[in-house]
Amino acid sequence: MARLSGGLAHALSALSAALLLSACAGAGGGMGGETHELKTLSDQTAAEKRAQIRLQLAVGYYQERKYDIALDEVKQAIAANPDYADAYGVRALIYTAMAEKTLADENYRHALRLAPRNPDLSNNYGLFLCDAGGRPAEAMTYFASALANPNYASPVKAMINAGNCSLKMKNVDAAERYLLDALRYDPDLPATNAGLARVYFERRDYTRAGFFINRLTETAKLETLSADALWLAIRVKHMLGDRTMEASLAAQLRKRFPGSAEYAAFERGAFSE
Repeated sequence: MARLSGGLAHALSALSAALLLSACAGAGGGMGGETHELKTLSDQTAAEKRAQIRLQLAVGYYQERKYDIALDEVKQAIAANPDYADAYGVRALIYTAMAEKTLADENYRHALRLAPRNPDLSNNYGLFLCDAGGRPAEAMTYFASALANPNYASPVKAMINAGNCSLKMKNVDAAERYLLDALRYDPDLPATNAGLARVYFERRDYTRAGFFINRLTETAKLETLSADALWLAIRVKHMLGDRTMEASLAAQLRKRFPGSAEYAAFERGAFSE
């Protein structure tokens, strides 16, 4: 695998950011047996600290696509702390990248049994179900769970994922609602602008789609866009008659993704598909 997909990269980013927080989660000892305090780093046992270090190593190896080594580090993290929900979540990401869908699903489910209120795990499992798992309707339940958590540090991720998943189910109205919520939360995220461009392209509102494509190209460099985003931008510009920008985007698609399904669609002129 040449690079991580956008969905996997975002899921990993969210889970990595949550590792330190999750290591501190839970109830600590009480004061006089009556008052409970939140657990902090100083309350971690030696085994929990070992597990956290091993999991951080696993994330690093995963990012380098050294999946066998990453799996071994996760195994050692779980050996040190069998109830470490994030370890199962990271292992699910690794199995997803390896196309081991059944194992990925099992690890997500186990992680959520251990931490049913963890919004990052809910969002990541929803993303898995919508993409690799092929169960978009079921995925929406997990996005909703993540968004219902008032302590979720990055709800915009679940908003974008729910919007894109709604588009997969041809529910354009729901997709628009989720993505407009994401836009209000953070107006400069490329994924939000790409998603809204797709919403309005589906509605054949090419002027509005063009507005969000322009925002996309203003907030992200062309050389960072995926084949899917480039092909969407090409189709929008084609419909608007902007041949100069269409040619520039097509050159990027040809250069970076010559063997892609998107470039094949461009070559056969499938602009309205």
